[in-house]
Amino acid sequence: MKAGRFCLPGTAGRKESAMKRPLAYITAPWSKNPYKNAENAASYCRQVYDAGYSPVCPILFLPLFLKDEIPQEHKDVIDMARDYLRRSHVLVVCGHAADETVKNDIATAERLRTTATTLDGILTVKGQGREKGGAHHV
Repeated sequence: MKAGRFCLPGTAGRKESAMKRPLAYITAPWSKNPYKNAENAASYCRQVYDAGYSPVCPILFLPLFLKDEIPQEHKDVIDMARDYLRRSHVLVVCGHAADETVKNDIATAERLRTTATTLDGILTVKGQGREKGGAHHV
């Protein structure tokens, strides 16, 4: 280990990954149907992952342990989601509409000076968009 460099236990001798995937926060106009949301979110995350990003999509995991109907937990969901967005390199807007949640995410990204784009934009830049009609949306 070089002088002045910190090494986590068990990582000595390992080469650091040459290129890390930037975090991409996934937002969309989610429905009231948690099963449809999970299906759509997983599809969006896969496409963003295939484009070279590490997708972050709170709707896939926060509802597993936080109850939105409990006021404090609802607030915690919002706060935690905003923290994930704050840590992300890019906001990826998925779906074909912009509801209040999407508009709030875009406004937050603007305040944080985080790049916001669409899923089609990510896929087009990465050369993965389909020739006609853009990206596959569920």
